Amino acid sequence: MRLNGKTALVTGAARGIGRGCALELARAGADVAINDRAKTEQAEAVVAEIQAMGRRSVLVDGDAFQRPWCERIVEGALAALGQIDILISNPAYSRRADFLEYDPETFARVIEGTLIGGFHMSQLIARHMVDRGGGGKIVFISSCHVKTPYARSVAYNAAKAGLNHMAFTIAAELCRHRINVNVIEPGWIDTPGEHESFGSEAIARAGPTLPWGRLGTPADIGKAAVFLCSDDADYITGTALAVDGGIWVRSAWE
Repeated sequence: MRLNGKTALVTGAARGIGRGCALELARAGADVAINDRAKTEQAEAVVAEIQAMGRRSVLVDGDAFQRPWCERIVEGALAALGQIDILISNPAYSRRADFLEYDPETFARVIEGTLIGGFHMSQLIARHMVDRGGGGKIVFISSCHVKTPYARSVAYNAAKAGLNHMAFTIAAELCRHRINVNVIEPGWIDTPGEHESFGSEAIARAGPTLPWGRLGTPADIGKAAVFLCSDDADYITGTALAVDGGIWVRSAWE
């Protein structure tokens, strides 16, 4: 129970990586505010699962891409939990297409959701952490795309690369407040979104071809988040942790 007595806010937590992070934080002892765009059955199910562990949990719906909504999300989480010790910033929007055909409005939407949304939420939570004192933990969910310029992902690649550098800058500025700011770079994770993008059959075929012999799971990312949000990681800030099953080194065998 390394996070016993801590409170967390996880954005984009109804499914996939956000859900995995929320559940693992709760298993480690944290009370968790769940954010997703709407009060869906999926989001409410995550809250119920956390409450069944004996932890406090609340659903704070709202679009974490937009500043006014981010303000309401933070207000709702604070009203429910009293304070926020941990932020898992997981907003993302991705659409794949050839660069020559990429829609400019879609490009802007990906940057807004994946990069700018992360700025809004982290700034609001960091201000709260500074005002109350006592430090805190901020973890951004980035991607293996920061190292590999995967084709047909021009906007997402740019957004995640920018997210890393933004996180490191924030880490540098918040050191004096003892707020740890780090990044997790997931590899290919078995999430509902990936099944929608690639199809379940293609994912089943791809798993055994990866260096670790499988896709990652949301729990893999959640366990890494627990570590970075625990006292065990007190001396770690401004760092990117790749949780990718070796996908970065796959080309060494090709």
